[in-house]
Amino acid sequence: MRKSLFLAAAIICVASQGLAQKLNAAGATFPEPIYSKWFSEYSAQHPGVQINYQPIGSGGGIRQTTAGTVDFGASDGPMTDEQIAASKVKLVHIPTVLGAVVPIYNLPGVNTELKFSPDVLADIYLGKITNWNDPRIAKDNPGVNLPATKINVVHRSDGSGTTYIFTDYLSKVSSEWKSNVGKNTAVAWPVGIGAVRSEGVAAMVRQLPGTIGYVELIYALQNKIQYGYVKNAAGNWVKGSIDGVTEAAANVKAMPADYRVSITNAPGKESYPISSFTWLLIPTQPQDAAKAKVIKDFLNWMLDHGQSEVSALYYAPLPKTVADKVRGTVGQLK
Repeated sequence: MRKSLFLAAAIICVASQGLAQKLNAAGATFPEPIYSKWFSEYSAQHPGVQINYQPIGSGGGIRQTTAGTVDFGASDGPMTDEQIAASKVKLVHIPTVLGAVVPIYNLPGVNTELKFSPDVLADIYLGKITNWNDPRIAKDNPGVNLPATKINVVHRSDGSGTTYIFTDYLSKVSSEWKSNVGKNTAVAWPVGIGAVRSEGVAAMVRQLPGTIGYVELIYALQNKIQYGYVKNAAGNWVKGSIDGVTEAAANVKAMPADYRVSITNAPGKESYPISSFTWLLIPTQPQDAAKAKVIKDFLNWMLDHGQSEVSALYYAPLPKTVADKVRGTVGQLK
């Protein structure tokens, strides 16, 4: 009897060792709050599995994933054709959630939620609008007593998917921005001071009066920072919200096979214009079969269970049509 119990215990021990996996991932700060929750819950439900995620920014996530130094990565800006061609690792983009990038500001004495038209946002970041009482800001905010305070512009200093989303939007609404700056995870900013990661931008705006910046919605809410309305493509003033992001995503008529799609400045009466998918970067030819099995299982868990949790953290879940398509892609992974 004792021998049988010992043998059973040994078998369980060996099995649990086979399931024990430590995975390393790195990338976007935009989805880090929901990823942190997901990875913690998944590990708790799968003893022996540990997923260590470093929110170093999308640029860093792309670099580490394409170099093969992490098991998978994350980015809010889809990789370019050039990055894909140069990658040492063959990857697939897996959309996970959607979110909103919002303009945050710190303007003492102004308690009204400000409105920012697309051209005004672009010209603030181009350095053409330099004071809070500029006539163009005042025109969008009638009746608001705007101070003559200088606008302190804050942007990300690290490679950032949040920057990609913001500059992708500005490139669509401003021809000058598109031709002079463009869209990328890192750009040559015309003006402003840089901060590392979303937390850094939020902290700088919170601490420095007269400042404007951009972060994912949850960082504005968690830090209790004011964020403004943005005029959408339909001409309506909308604030970043789950509903606004969901409507923007609903206007994607055909999801590309590689999932690299932009939904900034989407049509729709209530669409929030600075919305985006965010992606995990998953190797398609993994070197470690055991880790690949865990990644695949996690992706299915994310679709089956994780999507129900995203709204609590102010993200929008994947539309059903997209989730169904992703499920098919995950099923084809090794």
